[in-house]
Amino acid sequence: MAQNRKKATLVLSNGHRMEGWSFGYDAAASGEVVFSTAMVGYPESLTDPSYSGQILCVSYPLIGNYGIPSEEFDENGLCTSFESEKIHVRGLIISDYSEKYSHWDAVKSLDEWLREQKVPGIFGIDTRELTKILREEGSMLGKIVPEGVVEDDVPAYDPNLDNQVDIVSCKEVIEYPGQGKKIVLVDCGVKHQILRCLIRRGVRITRVPWDYDFNTLDWDGLFISNGPGNPQFCTAAVEHIRTALKGDRPVCGICMGNQLLSLAAGAGTFKLKYGHRSHNQPVRMVGTDRCFITSQNHGFAVDSSTLGPDWEPYFVNMNDGTNEGIRHRSKPFFSVQFHPEASSGPVDTEFLFDEFISKL
Repeated sequence: MAQNRKKATLVLSNGHRMEGWSFGYDAAASGEVVFSTAMVGYPESLTDPSYSGQILCVSYPLIGNYGIPSEEFDENGLCTSFESEKIHVRGLIISDYSEKYSHWDAVKSLDEWLREQKVPGIFGIDTRELTKILREEGSMLGKIVPEGVVEDDVPAYDPNLDNQVDIVSCKEVIEYPGQGKKIVLVDCGVKHQILRCLIRRGVRITRVPWDYDFNTLDWDGLFISNGPGNPQFCTAAVEHIRTALKGDRPVCGICMGNQLLSLAAGAGTFKLKYGHRSHNQPVRMVGTDRCFITSQNHGFAVDSSTLGPDWEPYFVNMNDGTNEGIRHRSKPFFSVQFHPEASSGPVDTEFLFDEFISKL
């Protein structure tokens, strides 16, 4: 109950303040405040490495009602219910926190999980009003300040000044055995569902750190994962991808992978005003009338106008016209900005994994 909770304040860098109640870990948090309009999937969203450095506002009003499942791992060491081994958001902003949860798979409350993972939260916030502010003024820095903490003692943190990919990427090479072709996966903050989708298709996967020179390895296809932050920090990865593009072996990218492939191809990227973070982003396959509802989580986008003559846009966002994928006109290289593996979200575009596998 709110009356038993400590008060807390959300402070935005534009001076806007919103009062609420503290839950989760009892500490302050600072980072870039972003919003998601997803109605479900908070365990998956909170463990998505693409949220590294950010305080997440979930606009859907009721959160926590189905609790948190147990942390279990499959035979490949992948989390069965989460997208990584830990929560990556720096803080969570919600409207109505459900103290009592009910779900057959739940073993703990959202509040307990946040406390275990030392992630502060605030509820009682008008998240739809906050979302309107972020849409109008753009994503901005902010702080969650619990009662009793001096606001000026909480340093502001700007994740855009750090290489977030380096923070979340694996630190050593990881092998996932299979019977099929060999895939090198560049881990920029890969969601476990991407690995699960590839493993289900029988390929052998070598997962390497973001700056690893995978061109020294033996592989049949290159896969570049999702990840957080500004792609411009990932110069080492871009150079390695550029070397791979001199050959003819298939290359596929998702989210950050779309941006890094584009940079390697000579195109540019830019920061979106408030990003795409939801389960309901409509995209159209360029040159067709085929449209898909997609799950997305990114703050930067590819500038389609900077693509060279050998490349073309693959998908386009139906809301704002921004790039949602690129493909080479003659070689087996393509990438998408959205998440075909979803988790959580629609799986309408999972066929893109099959398209990649078919090119090997």
